[in-house]
Amino acid sequence: MPVAVDCLLLDFDGVLVRHARHLRVRHLAASTGRSAALVQAALFDSGLEQQHDAGLDSALYLLQLGAALGTTVSVAQWQDARIAASPPQAGVIERIERIARDLPIAILTNNGALMVPTIPRILPTLAEALQGRILCSGALGARKPDPAVFAQAMVRIGARPGRTLFIDDLFVNVRGARQAGLHAETATDSRSIGKVLKRYGLA
Repeated sequence: MPVAVDCLLLDFDGVLVRHARHLRVRHLAASTGRSAALVQAALFDSGLEQQHDAGLDSALYLLQLGAALGTTVSVAQWQDARIAASPPQAGVIERIERIARDLPIAILTNNGALMVPTIPRILPTLAEALQGRILCSGALGARKPDPAVFAQAMVRIGARPGRTLFIDDLFVNVRGARQAGLHAETATDSRSIGKVLKRYGLA
């Protein structure tokens, strides 16, 4: 008998979308008039992006990014670059759209708080189902695979660990979810997610 599941919790990058960092760097470089090498250094090599993921205030994050680039970086510029670099996996989204008709869904991602308003723009067909249910490490103050993050996520979305299925592309995060009492599996594309959903009686 399939395990009873009444909530589907999903990773973002690597599951719902393919994040292409180089495209993000290139897009932000073009919009700010700076070189891709400078953007790469300011955003990633400096550790600034990781600080945002870990809870650095978004306004301060953009100020520090702008200072490193010698210009200002607006929320719109940042979002446009992230959107350009995050193509949705169409087959995965179609599967999740069907699930969302009958089952609550949510996202738990190791990203800064700016992703909360950005994800609905990347996944417009899931925006309504995800309203109030996009959880970012930058807003939670800790990152996957810490089991405490999953426990906090369950409280935030009002779900029970033993009735929640979590899907991530990294097994280390799956292991953290399992330690927190969730059912959890790895998947990276439509085919592998389809297999997981079928195993849990959701497809």
